[in-house]
Formats: sequence, structure tokens, C-alpha cells
Amino acid sequence: MPPESQVESMEGLRSRLAQLEAELLRHRQGREDGERWFRQLADATPVMIWMSGKDAGGVFFNRAWLGFRGRAMEQEMGNGWTEGVHPDDRDLCLETYLKAFAARRPFRLQHRLQRLDGEYCWVELVGAPRFGEDGDFAGFTGSATEAANRRSAAFTPSEEAVRMVFALTERERQVLVLIADGKSTKETAVRLGISYKTADSHRSRILEKLGVHETASMVRYAIRAGLIEP
Repeated sequence: MPPESQVESMEGLRSRLAQLEAELLRHRQGREDGERWFRQLADATPVMIWMSGKDAGGVFFNRAWLGFRGRAMEQEMGNGWTEGVHPDDRDLCLETYLKAFAARRPFRLQHRLQRLDGEYCWVELVGAPRFGEDGDFAGFTGSATEAANRRSAAFTPSEEAVRMVFALTERERQVLVLIADGKSTKETAVRLGISYKTADSHRSRILEKLGVHETASMVRYAIRAGLIEP
């Protein structure tokens, strides 16, 4: 038979393990309750809320987001939400998000997101890292708001933007306006009756003349110049 002290030690160990299991269960239950509470709160707000996991893929989108997109949660989860980002904005959007994700730092950017009626709307996407009670990185949480709602009704075109935009050729301005209005390069080519290669060449020259490197900045020039409504 084992010594009495050893039996007491084993019983003490079993007791401690039982206590640890109970504490872990309470902690896990509390975390699940907190997660459930957050999701209920997020569904009650009119702001579009999103949440990603440790792999950067989407794990939750609130009722406002799903209503805006007209899609089910399962369709948006993982990388599904990126299907709604305008093709001309997708690379910049993903690059900004993934760089911030890797660096565990907040980010903010504007891009076009497809609405349930098929139209693209400018939204301001913000996100910040979230951490568990133990301090471990758990993913990102953020929101998306229609950028148009943040613009002032009293709009005055920028003199510099007007000068830069009207230094473009007439065809280049036509391409700029169509792209700024949410049309893809392919759609712009069809609308103007030109080839895709020609439309893309115009787009490249516009970027060069305006001194910018991505479509989003090019579109902001069009807005600041008053070519499209802010």
C-alpha cells in the first residue's frame, strides 16, 4: 500500500485539478458570455461592425453590415467580405488591412463597398487589434460607415485639384469621371466604346499626371475638383 502521506498528496492533487477545471470552465463560460453579449450589442447598433480572427479572416459581421451587403453571415466570413470591395480598390484595401494586422496596429481607409442593390458606395473602414484577458492577440474588431455621411453639404472645389484635373485631356477626364463613379476599367471601356487596353492606358496616364499611385487617390482628385458629387 502507498504511504498515507502519498495518498493525501494524490488526493490533494486531484482536488486541485478539480478546482482548476472548475475555474477554467467558469473562465470559458465568462468569455463565451462576453462574446455573446458583444454580438448582441453589435447587432443592436446601426453602424456596420466586423470582427476577424487570428488568421485575419472575418468571423463576425453584425446585422447592419449584412443588411447593407444583402448577404448571409456565411458568405461574408473568411475572405468572403472582400468580394464586395470594388475591384479597383481591392489591392489597396487588402494591403492596408494585412499590413496593420501583421503590425498589430489600428488602421483607417476609404474604399468602395458593394451594396445589396449592386451599387458601390464609399465607406470608411476602421479597425483595431483586440486581445483576450490573458493578453494574447485575438484578431481585429472594426466598423464601416458610409463616407458620404461624413462629407459636408457645403462643398467648395479645391483650386489645385481643378487645375490638375483640367490639365488632363477630354478623354482622360471622361475616364476619370466614370472610374470615380464606381465603374471598373472594363465597364469604362464599354461605356466609351474603346478597348480595355486603351482605357487602362488612359487610367495609367491619369495616375501619372496627378502624381498618385492608386485609384482611390485618383477618385479623391475628382471629388475635390467637383467632377462628381462629394
